Amino acid sequence: MVAKAFRVKSNTAIKRSDRRKLRADVMAAFPTLGTDQVSVLVPGKEELNIVKLYAHRGDAVTVYVSGGNPILFEVEKNLYPTVYALWSYPDLLPAFTTWPPVLEKLVGGAGCCQDSWCPLLVCLRYRRVTSVPLPCWGTETCSKSEITIQNGFFSEYEPTYSLNKETQYQCKPGYVTPDGKTSGPVTCLKSGWSPQPTCIKSCEMPAFENAKAKSSGTWFKLNDTLDYECHDGYKSQDGRTGSIVCGNDGWSHKPVCYEIECKIPEIEDNLNTQPKEDKYRVGDVLKFFCRQRLKRVGPDSVQCYDFGWSPNLPTCKEQTKQCSPPPQLLNGKVKETQKENYEHNDLVEYVCNPRFLMKGFNKIQCVDGQWTDLPICIEVETTCGDIPELNYGCAVQTSNPPYHHGDSVEFNCREGFTMIGQKSITCISGSWTQLPQCIATDELQKCKYSLTIRDVNPFKTEFDHNENINYKCRGKLEQKHSTCINGRWDPELTCTEVQMQSCPPPPQIPNAHNMATTVNYQDGEKVSVVCQDNYIIQDAEEIVCKDGRWQSVPHCVEKSPCPQPPQIEHGTIKSSQFSEEMDETLKPEVYVHGTKLNYICEDGFRISGKDEITCHMGKWSSPPRCVGLSCAPPPLIPHGILSHVSDSYQYGEEVTYKCTEGFEINGPAFIRCIGGKWSHPPECKNTDCFSLPDFGNATPIGPKKTFYRSGEKVTYKCPNNYLLDGPNTIQCINSQWIGKPICRDPNENCGPPPPIDNGDMTTFPKSEYAPGSSVEYQCQSLYVLEGNKVITCRYGQWSEPPKCLDVCIISEDSMERHNIQLRWSSTKKLYSPTGDTVEFECKAGYRRQTSQQTFRVTCWEGKLTYPVCVKSNG
Repeated sequence: MVAKAFRVKSNTAIKRSDRRKLRADVMAAFPTLGTDQVSVLVPGKEELNIVKLYAHRGDAVTVYVSGGNPILFEVEKNLYPTVYALWSYPDLLPAFTTWPPVLEKLVGGAGCCQDSWCPLLVCLRYRRVTSVPLPCWGTETCSKSEITIQNGFFSEYEPTYSLNKETQYQCKPGYVTPDGKTSGPVTCLKSGWSPQPTCIKSCEMPAFENAKAKSSGTWFKLNDTLDYECHDGYKSQDGRTGSIVCGNDGWSHKPVCYEIECKIPEIEDNLNTQPKEDKYRVGDVLKFFCRQRLKRVGPDSVQCYDFGWSPNLPTCKEQTKQCSPPPQLLNGKVKETQKENYEHNDLVEYVCNPRFLMKGFNKIQCVDGQWTDLPICIEVETTCGDIPELNYGCAVQTSNPPYHHGDSVEFNCREGFTMIGQKSITCISGSWTQLPQCIATDELQKCKYSLTIRDVNPFKTEFDHNENINYKCRGKLEQKHSTCINGRWDPELTCTEVQMQSCPPPPQIPNAHNMATTVNYQDGEKVSVVCQDNYIIQDAEEIVCKDGRWQSVPHCVEKSPCPQPPQIEHGTIKSSQFSEEMDETLKPEVYVHGTKLNYICEDGFRISGKDEITCHMGKWSSPPRCVGLSCAPPPLIPHGILSHVSDSYQYGEEVTYKCTEGFEINGPAFIRCIGGKWSHPPECKNTDCFSLPDFGNATPIGPKKTFYRSGEKVTYKCPNNYLLDGPNTIQCINSQWIGKPICRDPNENCGPPPPIDNGDMTTFPKSEYAPGSSVEYQCQSLYVLEGNKVITCRYGQWSEPPKCLDVCIISEDSMERHNIQLRWSSTKKLYSPTGDTVEFECKAGYRRQTSQQTFRVTCWEGKLTYPVCVKSNG
């Protein structure tokens, strides 16, 4: 049999030094061989050629040929005796204690055969291969050369393995096995190696700076998304949260969370601030003092938050106004007796009715004649369970459940036991407050006296339970008090001065109910936060005053349903009710929070990532991708640079083009790999400006140039006795000049003022007006004036005139067609000016078809949208 199996690259005689090195390598590879056997494989003086060739699979092979016959193969630095050498020299084969490795890549299979004979390549001469029978020796084997590990390699040195033997393969850095490990097992079976060694692209958990990951995973697959959140007081370009994607070159980008700073506020002249800094960070507090005995109106301090300074800055006034009696609180009342008049800064405290919980501040304040906003009393629907049992005690008087918010239960201890703690518990928002303890009276612990405290009265070393003590600290005149409670002093005996810092008035959190007040809070105090309708609180429901700053400030995020789920290329939403794709008629308009949907891909595509998406607070989680054919490297464009270059690109992968200086992208900056082909690439368009525009009397300063780069500016000037109207510079932006300097004559008169719709001037118009002249406008009845009612003549032109906004006419016919009526029967107005709010309700026997929000509408420029009611069923 003659076959053309090899492609010879070179054929040279071996050098003396290379012969010595080959002999040493053979002795190291086959330590059981004697001197005579080694001389067979590496002859001492006979002709020995080095033939370099490529095998039929493309492997680079070195063959050592003696007398025209192959003696040794060398592949990947491994030595293999040829079949010719083993059977041509009878003393060679018995010298091997085990069957020597045979190069299966070259022979096309060297396993045992049923008839104990296998055709093996034994001779290489002039690119001809001859087959001769070889007796079966040993068992079936697997060779490493049979399998290729993309992005990985075998961990062990052995070239062949016997049946059912296991070995390990290792992945290259940046790649992992399908179960996320850096190495994995593979076993030699009759069918070959199993499982197929696989190394997939991975990204390790990155090290975040001023941020934290929202996942506890340690590694991520290609195209996996990792969400992160900036630490308090920091934000990224996308806000407090963001995400990165695992790509072929690692993570898409390094998250950068930079420190949030509050702008230095504009302070009025009569107001002093402390401290004065170049910049203010989140948590910084700014204090205010009025000068010249003026009265402060507003808070004495404000705090910097991620949304800015809060509350609003104060002002200073000579006189402040009194307040009338405080307003009534729905489901609550004023705690103390009311007065007829209240002075500026006076406080009034409120309490809620039984079964109602207060949200917001329990006190309002008189601020220059106006009361700050009332708190809210919310009915607590959750109830408390059965009264908890007290060891060695019982409830004094009980009632049948349920127990509502605010209900209290009092306890007593058995005889011989003493109560530690509050004697009553209260139901608060569905939970009982902490139970007291009943401790055996003869087991109560005594309190010891500390020698570091002076002037103790009474003076002794031990004190019984409930015994009081008076003491003074060294160098202090103030007398302190404490009580022994079961072995502990309450409060603790201490001479350490603790500076308790008060906090500024609480902040006005965006999308939360108004919490305006100027009252400072003490360390440890808490304030409940209530979000506006259709918003839900995120993080803690209370803010805490600690170390002079408000901590744990929550966010009010919109509680809204999700729109239609995102569409993915070559994929559709799978209905949860049917096995087929979701029918268009079954799709709801919106999806409530928590809805889960699954995707399926078209034939020829597969899901990459999790096939499920979830509606969370009005947003869908990231959808999966349907992955298809990959693409070759993208096309190059003149004057363009690619964002990244790879050997291949996955289906749907995008690359972005950037242009060199003086050019800009014309069209989308990215192209996408779709079905093995790239979408149409953009062009790089010249962005230079080539000539300066003419602005009449305005002339450019400096010499003119042949071209100007995008972003470059040119300054203009006016002749003597002319004034510049507008900016004095123009700028080249993407081959267009932006800006228009105009030189005006300051003595130029104006023509008649412009007329406005639904309004008139208060004076008779003239044909001409001198510079500096003014006219005033007024609107017709029921129309609302927007803008400045007075315009002025300057440089021959009038300033911008105001507008008269239309009124809304509430049509009884329209209300009849929509089955609605005005909510307040006492209000019969059919005309509403712009900005006025109108409330509707359904007529008797009808129910809302549109959302509740649509029944409270605002008139804007003569237009309002009517809600709709339909007939009630039954």
